[in-house]
Amino acid sequence: MSLNIENEYGEIQIPDYEHVVETVIGQALDFIKCPYECEIYVLLTDNSGIQTINNCQRNIDAPTDVLSFPLIDYKEPGDFSVVDGDTCDYFNPESGELMLGDIIISMDRVYEQAESYNHSNTRELAFLIAHSMLHLFGYDHIDEEERKQMEDLQEQILNEKGYTRDYEEN
Repeated sequence: MSLNIENEYGEIQIPDYEHVVETVIGQALDFIKCPYECEIYVLLTDNSGIQTINNCQRNIDAPTDVLSFPLIDYKEPGDFSVVDGDTCDYFNPESGELMLGDIIISMDRVYEQAESYNHSNTRELAFLIAHSMLHLFGYDHIDEEERKQMEDLQEQILNEKGYTRDYEEN
């Protein structure tokens, strides 16, 4: 896995946040049984930064907690057969890795939501990464059934690595 984490935010108040991001992404890839080595880009920014991206990419002039930009059009979520044999469109020609997409996270929202939901900053960051990875695998939460499925998958991914609601910072 190639993981590029860019920090535009500044000082992050989560111990070893890069390890958290890498661990949750790795667990999500294993959980979904992705058969390829993957390339993922993660940008950590503030409310202003994510608002600019949200406005440019989605014409929504408001901050949000996380944005996901998958590079694969799945027929079914988590079904990687759509990329089989298509090295030109989906794989990095230099590394041979499957280009899954980009994750943008507002660290301002991580801190706000952690406080609001009464759990740790680490758990909130892990949650947003798991949530976004599922979007990169083609999952969505437009209707109630999809929302429940995503919530269940997120919890399974997080529980496997111990990022439960009662997770405490070290």
